[in-house]
Amino acid sequence: MNKEGHVLNAALLSIGLGIVLVWPTTPGVDTALETVEMIAKLSVPVVLGALFPDVDTAFGKHRKTLHNLFVLGIVAGYPIVFDNLQFVWIGIATHYLLDLVGSRRGLALLYPLTSQEWGLPFGVTTSSDYANAVTVLVTGFELALLGVFHVYVMPLDSTAGTMSAVFLG
Repeated sequence: MNKEGHVLNAALLSIGLGIVLVWPTTPGVDTALETVEMIAKLSVPVVLGALFPDVDTAFGKHRKTLHNLFVLGIVAGYPIVFDNLQFVWIGIATHYLLDLVGSRRGLALLYPLTSQEWGLPFGVTTSSDYANAVTVLVTGFELALLGVFHVYVMPLDSTAGTMSAVFLG
């Protein structure tokens, strides 16, 4: 996926997650303001996370150095130290998913243990006319998964406390 697709994905995720994290509440002006505030809080860390993996184009090996599960694990632990970076991991995880689903090339998810790239047997090229449509479809799927996780498994806005408890005992 190209930079435009990652930014589109992050913007749509920020809006969708802002709604998911505030919902279900009583509709009204206060709820609308709370939703806008949540979207504003989410937009910077999610966009930062969505663009971060492609920093490896300036150094290292693209789709290896910063496109692996070790980087995602480190960033997922950020909330232990940096409360304001609680949602960066969502941007990174969705970047990986877009690169897997929205392109024909795979990712070296276990780099540096192995340089083998894993991918799906389908996808579109970054210059395809369908790239943005694929991005919107993948984003809808991601929002559905995150919404189900938030409602039925664990509230996403409490992941910082949960991770601190898990890692720090």
